[in-house]
Amino acid sequence: MILQEILNAKGTTVYTIRPDATLQDVVYRLVHHKVGSLVVTADGERDGQVVGIITERDILRACASERGPLSSIPVSDVMSTRLLTGRPDGTIEDAMGLMTDNRIRHLPVVSRGKLSGIVSIGDVVKAQHDHLAMENRFMKDYIRG
Repeated sequence: MILQEILNAKGTTVYTIRPDATLQDVVYRLVHHKVGSLVVTADGERDGQVVGIITERDILRACASERGPLSSIPVSDVMSTRLLTGRPDGTIEDAMGLMTDNRIRHLPVVSRGKLSGIVSIGDVVKAQHDHLAMENRFMKDYIRG
């Protein structure tokens, strides 16, 4: 199974934000869109140049650092700039390995330099579970004859 199959099932919507937005803006968007991360693009648009990612975990770290109110901290100060990405034709197994080894929960999927979508560790686990459940069913049916 490949990442494009996950994107086909869940959709390709990616929520983005500008690096000069505040962490308060991030919190609002995360809650409003019911997501755990936003891709940071130079202009805040999906087709813009990807410069990083900001996640719930980044917000918690900023809160713990007591650097001030979230409304005064720009995204660029806390976003992750070492962005790991997957490809639409990448396998779920490769994505799981990448996400596990690097302790990340959100993997932007990029094709030809453009965002194709984003998958979470939950999306990957669900797809793997569904695939294994289907294989299990086929095996049981085969054994029963």
